[in-house]
Amino acid sequence: MTASTYTSVHLAKRPKDVIIPDETFTLKTNDIPKAADLNDGEVLFQSLYLSLDPAMRGWMNDTRSYIPPVGINETMRGACIGLIKASKSPSFPTGSHAMGTVGWTEYAIVHSKALQKVDVPKNGKLTDALGVLGLTGLTAYFGILSVGQVKAGDFVVVSGAAGATGSVVGQIAKIKGARVLGIAGSEDKVTWLKERLGFDDALNYKDAEFPLKFKEATKDYIDVFFDNVGGEILDLALARAKPHARFVICGAISQYNSSKPQGPKNYLNIISQRIRLEGFIVYDYTSQYAHARTELAAWLSEGKIQRKETIVQGGLAKAGEALVSLYKGSNTGKLLVEIFPHYEETRKASL
Repeated sequence: MTASTYTSVHLAKRPKDVIIPDETFTLKTNDIPKAADLNDGEVLFQSLYLSLDPAMRGWMNDTRSYIPPVGINETMRGACIGLIKASKSPSFPTGSHAMGTVGWTEYAIVHSKALQKVDVPKNGKLTDALGVLGLTGLTAYFGILSVGQVKAGDFVVVSGAAGATGSVVGQIAKIKGARVLGIAGSEDKVTWLKERLGFDDALNYKDAEFPLKFKEATKDYIDVFFDNVGGEILDLALARAKPHARFVICGAISQYNSSKPQGPKNYLNIISQRIRLEGFIVYDYTSQYAHARTELAAWLSEGKIQRKETIVQGGLAKAGEALVSLYKGSNTGKLLVEIFPHYEETRKASL
């Protein structure tokens, strides 16, 4: 029997600090739209995979930012890979795959202008469009190349190095001839960074001796620090910066769930070492996405970039809990929610 309803997840309450899934989100049941409901240029999009990203916590805050906050009762914002179930757009025929910020929903009517085609490169897979070839990969690309201006011989340190963005940052730095130290939250992640991704070294920040080990590992001081974490690790890095070091401030996941986020204590080193700290948003580089994706796809095809996914099963009902786990560092690589369990058959048919 074909289902007639679908589930969507909505923001019910703005969290003050940590996300409490049953309070922060509410699930709603809706009637699945029909092909007859489409206007010219629209498609019926069935979500297959949902991307979970650290930035989502900030989207829930009613504050001035680079993008408006998600409104109360609105569908929670998020990017999905989906299957086109019906179409009135020649760009996306029925049965094709697409990607877009359709939100935490199983189905949506979407205008084709809000979607992107999904091209699977050699050695690639459909879900790469949300990972290494998606916004996380693009964030890594522009952050380390355009903001960090990495070059051969640089000593690069990456916090959150086993995450979707950090893992790609380190690999791009290696491609460009840099020496790379990764910081992660478990011994398994440290091993993955060194043995699978080719990082020169990696440290577990949960190790009781981490501050001493970090000092020893950075004895030659840091040229580029790519920060996804903030907090104490940022402070340690500021103390180990070379004169004129470049600090790429991509994220501060250690502070996102705090009602009183803390800034760096070692900020005077910014003056004495003439450090350049620069924040950035990947949307600043929209006009360059095509070129970046081409280069990332080539590196993926050549085996120069490896990636890993952590996939949460159970559909949208598990998305809130999965997002909480993201801020605890439970994932390695890209964190995705599988919305429809039959997706593996769909993917095999599309490759």
